[in-house]
Amino acid sequence: MNTSNFLFPRSRYHGDLRPQTLLFNANLQEFSQRVSVISGLQTNGKLSAAESFERIQTLWQQLEQSHDDLAV
Repeated sequence: MNTSNFLFPRSRYHGDLRPQTLLFNANLQEFSQRVSVISGLQTNGKLSAAESFERIQTLWQQLEQSHDDLAV
C-alpha cells in the first residue's frame, strides 16, 4: 500500500453509473477528505475554530455548486 492510498482512501461507488454521479461522488469524497484534514488541524491548534468553519463553509459551497452544475 502506498502512502497516498493510506492517507486518501477512496471508496467504491455503488450508485447510478452515470458520468455526472461518478464525478459528484469523487467531489464528495474530496470534500470529506479536506474536512477531515481541516478538523485535525483545528483539533491540534493549527487553525482557529473560526478559520476552520470558514474553510469548511467554502468547501461546502463548492460542493453545492458542483452538485448544481452536474445536475445530479
